[in-house]
Amino acid sequence: MPGPRYQVAGVSGLDFQAKLAEADIHIPIIFMTGHGDIPMSVRAMKAGAVDFLTKPFRDQDILDAVVKAIERDKNRRDGEKGVSELRVLLDSLTSREREVMEHVVAGLMNKQIAAKLGITEITVKVHRGHMMRKMKARSVIDLVAMADQLGIRRPKP
Repeated sequence: MPGPRYQVAGVSGLDFQAKLAEADIHIPIIFMTGHGDIPMSVRAMKAGAVDFLTKPFRDQDILDAVVKAIERDKNRRDGEKGVSELRVLLDSLTSREREVMEHVVAGLMNKQIAAKLGITEITVKVHRGHMMRKMKARSVIDLVAMADQLGIRRPKP
């Protein structure tokens, strides 16, 4: 049985999709083939393809796939923009404010944070207030969500 017939510069579509991912290039991909099979479509979809169309397909199928691809890409870019904006806020924190933030998102109380950092509870409250303001967090729940988006690991309490 012959391999896939679609090629880009001597590379199969699935290999090309993998190379794009390795290069951290995130573009929506729609596979169109006359020689696809179920394992191939599963691999493509698991790797992030928007759709996998086998010929013959209706014009509406490709239009629907393109609309879905554009929407998915917009959502991805919006998410990246949000994380980028959070990184700017995080970079505005002092090292002590970052330490306090890590302990706050881990669920520690001011008194516990003070003991861990060897500072007074009042000082923790001041750093915590500055950190919350700089991060534009309205609550600890907001702050925890921001930390998750930023990939900040929460230390064990």
